Amino acid sequence: MCGIVGYTGPREAYPIIINGLKRLEYRGYDSTGVALLNHNLKVYKKKGRVADLENAIIGKDLHAHTGIGHTRWATHGEPSDRNAHPHKSASGKLAMIHNGIIENYALIKKDLLNKGYSFSSDTDTEVLLNFIEDIRINNKSSLEEAVRIALKRITGAYCILLIDEDDPETIIAARKGSPLVIGVGKGEHFLGSDASPMLEYTKEVVYVNDYELAIVKPNELILKNLGNDKITPFITKLDMDLAAIEKGGYDHFMLKEIFEQPSTIHDCLRGRLDATNGTITMKGVEDNIEALKNANRIIIIACGTSWHAGLVAEYVIEELCRIPVEVEYASEFRYRNPIINKGDVIFAISQSGETADTLVAIERAREQGAIIFGIVNVVGSSIARISNGGAYTHAGPEIGVASTKAFTGQLAVLNMIALKIAKAKGTITDERYSRLLVDMEEVPEKVEALLKGADQLKAIALKYKDAANALFLGRGYNFPIALEGALKLKEISYIHAEGYPAAEMKHGPIALVDESLPVVFVATKDSYHEKIVSNIQEIKARKGKVIAIVTEGDEIIPGLADDVFFVPPADEVIAPMISCIPLQLLSYYVGIAKGVDVDKPRNLAKSVTVE
Repeated sequence: MCGIVGYTGPREAYPIIINGLKRLEYRGYDSTGVALLNHNLKVYKKKGRVADLENAIIGKDLHAHTGIGHTRWATHGEPSDRNAHPHKSASGKLAMIHNGIIENYALIKKDLLNKGYSFSSDTDTEVLLNFIEDIRINNKSSLEEAVRIALKRITGAYCILLIDEDDPETIIAARKGSPLVIGVGKGEHFLGSDASPMLEYTKEVVYVNDYELAIVKPNELILKNLGNDKITPFITKLDMDLAAIEKGGYDHFMLKEIFEQPSTIHDCLRGRLDATNGTITMKGVEDNIEALKNANRIIIIACGTSWHAGLVAEYVIEELCRIPVEVEYASEFRYRNPIINKGDVIFAISQSGETADTLVAIERAREQGAIIFGIVNVVGSSIARISNGGAYTHAGPEIGVASTKAFTGQLAVLNMIALKIAKAKGTITDERYSRLLVDMEEVPEKVEALLKGADQLKAIALKYKDAANALFLGRGYNFPIALEGALKLKEISYIHAEGYPAAEMKHGPIALVDESLPVVFVATKDSYHEKIVSNIQEIKARKGKVIAIVTEGDEIIPGLADDVFFVPPADEVIAPMISCIPLQLLSYYVGIAKGVDVDKPRNLAKSVTVE
């Protein structure tokens, strides 16, 4: 969850670290801090956002050529100055930042307290740091060896960066379950939770794997495992531009990312889907086509918005491929004892490719003989590396905490996978296959057209911004979109919202309906259309306020609804890629009208790398 930055080299470290933290602030913004190392160790930290730290340390001594920085999403200990990272060791010689959770920290802390250590924070990070220092003192070992010993004795997830006042050019880093990227420059190195802090300095990076330790100096990068064996760093060339992580004239990243979707969906389809020749080219699918088409079962594992994409995929795959599909929350799947049979195929969906619960779930499923197929956005991420095969969504960096373009990218990839399997199995007619390829190819143009009506959604948002609750309803393929719309409104406006299958409202939720409750229907033309018209009439009979997302040309629902937004027509398999976008805009404009920081909503972080 937290954002981590480090630098060692000839440049001034502070500007690199503080700008890197701004780019990683989407990962957490409860508190911020930096540790700078020149002849002595200086630590500055502050509750609040990066800007609060910047203002607090104006006029301080910030000169250093080595440093680390951290922006926090609180786990152990409330957001405060004293719980902010970096933490100093008892001797004052070491400083450390940490992304993750040390599960056995309480036992370690008890032992350290018995040895006379005291703690100035409530964090597990300060415990781990003093544990490392205690090992170094008692074993008379190097810091590197002390880190290695400590990491073998802890349980949990971590990405740590340490600096030592007595070794001012070295950063020691290690990871398990939380991401770490090292940028390779000329006589300098950059470290980050992702590559965004180093984009203007280098395009060459090393993705550190679990259970690896890095000793990073300006002119040297040494990778080792916890057994002290050296590992040759594998350098990857970044395919990312600085413009991709800037707002580009938009007020917020979320709005930019919503409006990028015509191009990001096009990028996802480009080079893969060719409607003219009737082909889909996806090497990850082709390499595993026998396993996919012969699978007895596909299990989709995901969290949050990615889980909603998985629900859409369940409808699509079962309809087109005739393969049973189960969709599981990764956080639940990993802790129960699921039945996994050899040959089962697991789809792991994650924007970041680093979601902690999803990673652990697929590792266990793989041990039981399942084939893992990763669907991620971030190139080189952990899920991408440990999967048997997979596909990238090519949505580009998504900075806004609420997922938008990554979701439509996931839907595009999942639809293409389903079509390719169905074609290979012979469970789809040539006519329908060709028609769906054409529909898919037209999605970017249709999304661009509907975005021109954004002001209409802004007006609807202003009308309902003071609602205390909201209900989102859909049937069939539109039910998961109703869930996603409700999640977006909760995330971005703090309005309590729930999504349901439209027919299920009679089994409880209809009790909430009165003249103050907005009910959003995702009611595009499909095989359920007549049924959802009846559901709308049931809401109107109870004086509920109906907002309807409908297909252009619909002449029935506009006569029933209080507010209507039209979307271009598409086959019901493809329609979710289009009908989700008005709900993204509606949530955005409600959040703005309520004065919420939509890019950094309270208590949330972009990449959930802790359990």
